[in-house]
Amino acid sequence: MSAPKILVIDDDKNLLELAKAKLNAANYAVTVALDEHAALDVANTESFDLAIVDWRLAELDGVTLMEKLHAVDPGMPVIILTGHASVEGAVEAMKRGAYTYLTKPFDPRELILQIDRALESCKLATENQRLKGLLKEKYDFANLVAKSDKMQRVLEAVSRIAKTDSTVYIHGESGTGKEMIAKAIHLASPRKDKAFVAINCAAIPETLLESELFGHEKGAFTGAVRSTKGLFTQANDGTLFLDEVGDMPLSIQVKLLRALEERQFYPVGGEKPVQVDVRVVVATKKDLVDEVKKGLFREDLFYRIHVIPIILPPLKDRIEDIPYLVDHLLKKICQQMKRDVKGVTPKAMEKLMQHDWPGNVRELENTLEYAVTMTQRDVVTDDLVLQTKLPVGAVATENSLQAQLLPTDGAFKTLKEARSEFERAYLVRLLHSCNGKATRAAEIAGKYRADFYDLLKKHDIKLADYKRFN
Repeated sequence: MSAPKILVIDDDKNLLELAKAKLNAANYAVTVALDEHAALDVANTESFDLAIVDWRLAELDGVTLMEKLHAVDPGMPVIILTGHASVEGAVEAMKRGAYTYLTKPFDPRELILQIDRALESCKLATENQRLKGLLKEKYDFANLVAKSDKMQRVLEAVSRIAKTDSTVYIHGESGTGKEMIAKAIHLASPRKDKAFVAINCAAIPETLLESELFGHEKGAFTGAVRSTKGLFTQANDGTLFLDEVGDMPLSIQVKLLRALEERQFYPVGGEKPVQVDVRVVVATKKDLVDEVKKGLFREDLFYRIHVIPIILPPLKDRIEDIPYLVDHLLKKICQQMKRDVKGVTPKAMEKLMQHDWPGNVRELENTLEYAVTMTQRDVVTDDLVLQTKLPVGAVATENSLQAQLLPTDGAFKTLKEARSEFERAYLVRLLHSCNGKATRAAEIAGKYRADFYDLLKKHDIKLADYKRFN
């Protein structure tokens, strides 16, 4: 790795010689300048990792020179050197963009410490920006909106741990973006060009989960007509994401523990071990400490996966992100639905900010998708978000689904019945809002007109019943 390049500007030749000697001894590549003109000339022709600027120069003050240097390289940290009498001005310089200041005569060890801190801070900020760019380009995640301190700390943690191969443990409620963070870790890691393989452990039956994870040999069980590679093998040299790991059956936890410890496993029915090089990221919404106490999760496995924990805050704890999320999600939804909704009214935003969001970002996105579908204006009004009694067909949240699809006695309908009732209610509400105009309704529903007519026929809905509202 090449030595960091430092630019030092001071009109005191003795100080320049001292600084250069001390910094060269600390393995920095140092360029010195006696005045602002020489400094700007060299800054325009070379790239520097950091600049040290004297507060008082012959023509320009240090802050003005710093701003000129930042015009050339906005991300370069600057340390101001000042006499004791100018400390107040140096503090002002920090407000205008300086990283820190040191008073003269400075302690060379303190200078080197501050340089190291500035370079590390700059590196972390650059890595965060790179990570955001990668995620926006490849996945366009809603949870990438991270203005709050809590989410900024999450992104900082992602940047720090991505370069390692340690197992990561992500905990958070449903809808907080656990898989997004897992993908972020993968994309920011040296494994980014290899496979990212994900599995939801709660969605696979126990009888199939072992085969899904570790593969099986031909004839290992009824229906195993050929050998199959498991997800561990598919993720070799890449990243394996085990979502809802807290729902993994105890019988498979034993084999997972061995695979994590030995980096090898036996496929179902296999006699030879398979070696893999896999970075494992796990996620859960359950309290695994409590699950261990209940005997539902192995204690040794918990300590094996709980290496680097990342806690994702629920949306109710990062409400300052909501306006930015709303803006981001509205653009995404409008692009998908080919609608032109420019924003939400102040009253609608107030309701969104005051809601607890038990479904987190996923619930917010569903709420906005419903509002964009139903609005007949170029803004979302407060009557379209988080109604106490939603109009027929509105399904913005899990609670509204429960109210519509669960009878009062708590008995579930079949999925087919619930889906059919929702579909019909949605069509009725949509036709009401469009005054029976099938072309407009089909456009909002994202259906070809012929397919939309087929849906109306399926549910015995007649357009004529709604055109009277014109």
